[in-house]
Amino acid sequence: MLYREALNLAYHEAMTADESVVTLGEDVGFYGGSYRVTEKLYEQFGAHRVIDTPISEQSIVGNAVGMAIGGLRPVAEIMTANFALLAFDQIINHMAKLPYMSNGKVQLPIVVRFPQGVSKQLAAQHSESYEQMLAAVPGLIVLTASTPQAAYHGLKKAIELDDPVIFIEHELLYNKKGEVDTQARFDPFKAQIVKPGNNITLVSYLKMVDDVMTAVPEIEQQLGVSCEVIDLNSLNPIDTDTLKTSLSKTGRLVMVEEDHKTGGYGAQIVSWASEHCFYELDAPPLRIAGLDTPIPYNRTLELASIPTPDSIAQQIIQWGKQNGL
Repeated sequence: MLYREALNLAYHEAMTADESVVTLGEDVGFYGGSYRVTEKLYEQFGAHRVIDTPISEQSIVGNAVGMAIGGLRPVAEIMTANFALLAFDQIINHMAKLPYMSNGKVQLPIVVRFPQGVSKQLAAQHSESYEQMLAAVPGLIVLTASTPQAAYHGLKKAIELDDPVIFIEHELLYNKKGEVDTQARFDPFKAQIVKPGNNITLVSYLKMVDDVMTAVPEIEQQLGVSCEVIDLNSLNPIDTDTLKTSLSKTGRLVMVEEDHKTGGYGAQIVSWASEHCFYELDAPPLRIAGLDTPIPYNRTLELASIPTPDSIAQQIIQWGKQNGL
């Protein structure tokens, strides 16, 4: 099943099981979504539950907040993370805070989902990653999905929750194919050990998990080590238990992310490890992230601005040799 098909199946099952589940966004209805995630939902559930909206992200999320207060379970789609900036007032000042400010009397079972990251020459205003900002907001759950399995189970769980959820996808993952076991006991709040290993813990999420896995054979061959690869799935809250268990075994941490390095999300993981796993670490943690520049349009410069399998392997090999591997 394709990643986008897994999301679509999660939508379909949730909307079939609960009539209060609705979705809204630009082109989610008749057109079937910019990335075909909501394909055929309009025909199956009608315009009153699959709602095409104007090009106004603040209105999309604002209306979702009102729907949730009124008893619905809205899933709002934003076309790309860059456009979500226009809705940050609604996301941060309303979604995240109203349950707290009402002492729990207002429940907001809202999911705001969008893709982010570098696709291919979509330029700076369509290629950014903003998980570092959203994961820092108290009151928001932030989930990601790097596989069709995680996409299906993660979105279903997000819709079921009575709390506000940001569900982040990646533009280059929609056509990724993988097995989806709808009966599996998949917990999106638990980090997944994608590959077990004994010498280095590689932590990532979204598309970078695939790039890390591509880089691993070269790393293991050059350094003579085995790498453990962890997919976070949940950026807030963080499954620190899985991370601590892995670091207690490997003693070395590498964090790989696509967003800009300064202030990037990976700094939180490295900071936590330094505070809570200091005596388990045998080497300084390594952060591999995007450059501190707007994403260029030129393809050569675009690839140079973010981690790639080759650059990931080269940096880890160099770091490993400097630190006794």
